[in-house]
Amino acid sequence: MRIIRLLPVACALALLVPAAQAQDLPKPGPEHARLKQIEGTWDATVKMNGQESKGTMKYKMGLGGLWLIADFEGDVGGMKFQGHGLDSYDAGKKKYVSVWADSFSTTPMTMEGTYDEKAKTQTMVGEGAGMDGPRTKYKSVIEYKDADTMTQTMSTVGKDGKDNVMLTITYKRRR
Repeated sequence: MRIIRLLPVACALALLVPAAQAQDLPKPGPEHARLKQIEGTWDATVKMNGQESKGTMKYKMGLGGLWLIADFEGDVGGMKFQGHGLDSYDAGKKKYVSVWADSFSTTPMTMEGTYDEKAKTQTMVGEGAGMDGPRTKYKSVIEYKDADTMTQTMSTVGKDGKDNVMLTITYKRRR
């Protein structure tokens, strides 16, 4: 019975491996090098609904240097909170892309956006589960103040197109 289940996987791998070897696989570019600069452990201060909470974000490049892997642990409103993210640069779209999943939702948030070198700001827009259930539009703006400080503002985007700030996170790199 197990052999029958493994047969489709073995066949797929037998077909895909030669095809993957025949084409050039993606390599990290300058946009991935920019993501790599934030590798490390960061102390996070989250301000939301007039309350402040603490957490820790750990960033590490992985998957061949193509993805920045984020792991967050902390508390939000007195509740334990965990989140995991994947960020990369999609050369085909010419945009940064992001997927976020956390312990408060079973629906991932997907976003894409750009980085403004002069303003040292990354702006991403996308969708995820809303507080009341249905999919909601979100906007994330991360301002890189210096090599060891960044501030993220997360907003919902109303039907009128206006940003409604939900939370602000200040990150300080641990040394």
